[in-house]
Amino acid sequence: KSIKLWDSETGDELKTLYGHSSYVSSVAFSPDGKTIASGSNDRTIKLWDSETGDELKTLVGGSEVVKSVVFSPDGKTIASGGYNTIKLWDVSALTEP
Repeated sequence: KSIKLWDSETGDELKTLYGHSSYVSSVAFSPDGKTIASGSNDRTIKLWDSETGDELKTLVGGSEVVKSVVFSPDGKTIASGGYNTIKLWDVSALTEP
């Protein structure tokens, strides 16, 4: 139900991100490191600002739990996977006002 961010050099906990209502099954950083995507058993994907920890957007993936999330190498697409489906999300359409 939460995501913890750690400093890999010191081992110190930096932030805890709260927002999912069930277990978080996957987390991915965008290639530029500015955005975190998290997939959960609550059937949502959340986008987070990696610096502030603020939730940017909640994506509703459908009727399945989200078991995995990954950004494309160019950062323009997120792929999410459940037990029976794979969805592709256009990141620019999700993050622009």
